[in-house]
Amino acid sequence: MVSERDVQHIAELADIGIDKEELEEFTGRINEILTYFDILDKVPLGEPKKADLVNIFREDVVESSLHHDEVLANTHAAEDGFFRAPRVM
Repeated sequence: MVSERDVQHIAELADIGIDKEELEEFTGRINEILTYFDILDKVPLGEPKKADLVNIFREDVVESSLHHDEVLANTHAAEDGFFRAPRVM
């Protein structure tokens, strides 16, 4: 169980302002959520079902592309065989 003090501490860490009036409500809600997790922890696990893997994507096809010089011909800012871009700081 989570106490109101725990909820207040979590709210401070997350920089969330919780009024004293809201503190009791939030504490109750968090404890309800944790109760559901306890229920889920008790659900028996079975063996995972194995599914056949199927490739739904197309096969890769190698195609020729533009020559390096043709690509650089499309820019006004080429430098030492590369595109020149503005500095990012």
